[in-house]
Amino acid sequence: MIFNSIAIASDHRGCQLRSQLVEHFEACGYDFTDFGTTSDTPSVDYPDYAKNVAEYVRDNVNSCGVLVCYSGVGMSIAANRFSGVRAVLCYSDEIARLSREHNDANVICFGAGFISTETAMKSLEVFFNIPFDPRHLNRVQKIDAIHSELASNLD
Repeated sequence: MIFNSIAIASDHRGCQLRSQLVEHFEACGYDFTDFGTTSDTPSVDYPDYAKNVAEYVRDNVNSCGVLVCYSGVGMSIAANRFSGVRAVLCYSDEIARLSREHNDANVICFGAGFISTETAMKSLEVFFNIPFDPRHLNRVQKIDAIHSELASNLD
């Protein structure tokens, strides 16, 4: 695995898939931090869980995040608000590969209502093991520059 550690979280609608992924991490011996949620009731707010994972990835060098909600969209939008986080909504191992090679993605988001556990696990293994291709560094730097410019305009 190319990452040193993993942070994982879900909202109530992604809890079941998150639990299955956590079991997979344990079986593989991965170093991970589980931010929950551990139950599908009561309803919880996905931005709170995306924040925990995004802050972990931002603050821990060579770490990655895994986020799960019903569609995966809300988690990816929330996580991408954080500097240094490049979250991708993933629905196949090919998207996992491209997001790592081309975008240096460090957070992978799944829509539990739209992806099978098998596809999510296969996508994770690709995501965890495909390095960023430095030929695309200029593009990633441009994304980071846009974020920095927008953040400075808020001050």
